[in-house]
Amino acid sequence: MIKLKSKRFCRGSFKFGSGGNGGSGNAKVAEKVCGNTSEIKWELRPGGMLVQKRETGASVGEGVITVRVSTVSQWHDISIEATSTFGELKMILSLVTSLEPREQRLLFKGKEREDDEYLHMVGVRDKDKVLLLEDPAIKEMKLHRLAGSQQIGTAYRTISV
Repeated sequence: MIKLKSKRFCRGSFKFGSGGNGGSGNAKVAEKVCGNTSEIKWELRPGGMLVQKRETGASVGEGVITVRVSTVSQWHDISIEATSTFGELKMILSLVTSLEPREQRLLFKGKEREDDEYLHMVGVRDKDKVLLLEDPAIKEMKLHRLAGSQQIGTAYRTISV
């Protein structure tokens, strides 16, 4: 394990020239400004990259986003963490649509997405649209199973009384 030690840097323009008292006043001003800086915070991205954490506003990949999932006949607004995977989104959709996750195909920006892909890594943001399709191979297997379970109609005798 590597322990990272962050250094404090001071941002600002200071003149360290001769200013009447030998520049010692400027050094005290620099200490005051630099003394208020905070330590650098680091975050580990899903790809394994260690980067400096953004502090201004909500960065991409943080917080809860609302994704509009569209099927052939209806749409659903799903609230999910931006750092979730498409597999986790399928699990939530299975509760709403009654389709098992293995029966679902999710498309974003015209491409089918794998279960292990992260939403924020492929660019899904708040209010973006994802298309949900039923896997045609599984749909066909269901139809064959349904047709096989129904018995072919047999001729019945008519009884007259």
